[in-house]
Amino acid sequence: MERRTFLGSGLALGAIGLAGAGHAAAPGTKRPLTFDAMGEVRFSYTPELVREMHASGLDAIAVTLCDPKPMGEAAYDLAMEAVLAHDRHIARHPALFCKATSVADLALARESGQIAIFYLFQNSTHFGVELDNVDLFYNLGVRTAQITYNHQNWAGSGCKELGTNGLTVFGRALVERMNATGMLIDLSHANMQTMADAIAHSKAPAIISHTGCMAVHASERNTTDDNLRLLAEKGGVVGICQIRPFLTEKRQGALADYFRHIDHAIRVAGVDHVAIGSDRDHRRIEMTDEYLAELKREEGANFNPADWPLFIDELNGPRRMEVVWDGVRKLGHGAAAADKVMGGNLHRLYSEVVG
Repeated sequence: MERRTFLGSGLALGAIGLAGAGHAAAPGTKRPLTFDAMGEVRFSYTPELVREMHASGLDAIAVTLCDPKPMGEAAYDLAMEAVLAHDRHIARHPALFCKATSVADLALARESGQIAIFYLFQNSTHFGVELDNVDLFYNLGVRTAQITYNHQNWAGSGCKELGTNGLTVFGRALVERMNATGMLIDLSHANMQTMADAIAHSKAPAIISHTGCMAVHASERNTTDDNLRLLAEKGGVVGICQIRPFLTEKRQGALADYFRHIDHAIRVAGVDHVAIGSDRDHRRIEMTDEYLAELKREEGANFNPADWPLFIDELNGPRRMEVVWDGVRKLGHGAAAADKVMGGNLHRLYSEVVG
């Protein structure tokens, strides 16, 4: 594990700002890989918006397929419908997207100018208690799934659950089946005990695809330094999210706080174990009454007006990866480190686990 002490972080973080095309490769060379560990690609996105996303550097993204809150048969049915709906959407837009089930598909998508889409579930409730459903959804193209969402399920405890319960007996069996199948284990939204238990029990590296650092900003959705180290020791990767309330209380000047989380994760876990996991919409969001009504429909009981806007101003829109590239490079860990954080570490993890 590579660990570097970052000196003068205040100066470097203070220098971070907007970039024109910070990701661009030199003429005649292939641009570095940009891979978002978890984010949104909505069916409502126009081709023009998707082309802006790609032009900003985005090559690949693990997309959350459906609402993670349902339980029981409703969760299974919704998950199945979501897989088929995303299959249809990708098939209708072959110039824009490629359904990715391996890193070989990622390479093909880059050669074709497409964005590679990996399928991700934000819960394990769609498996129910039938481990064969792991194989079923894997065969349909799902390559990564969270063990929990916010609350208790059959496998473990989420970050909003009371107490400190960890991975259950069924959760251990689920981890073992996901290992055997080649499905990447995602520990986002888990409580710290479930997260630690799953990392320890898994024979394959895991991911925390979208989180922040608890030591930088206290939030139930963030991850402790102890678990960041444990994840890295087992070869895993943490994706730092772009959800403003998880990163800072500031509504202005929040971009520097975002990069503080990335820098902290690098210093704690090592530069080989940090990635970008935006958890964000790519539209240019305006906080209109219509948008707030949309949020209330989507979030339900989770909607808290005090948390909005979720976005950081400079990262609001389809070209945000240009800003991220520029900021990660300015952290001062070197060009090779920036390449790893922006895509190389996820490429390595997916190669090892997904194939």
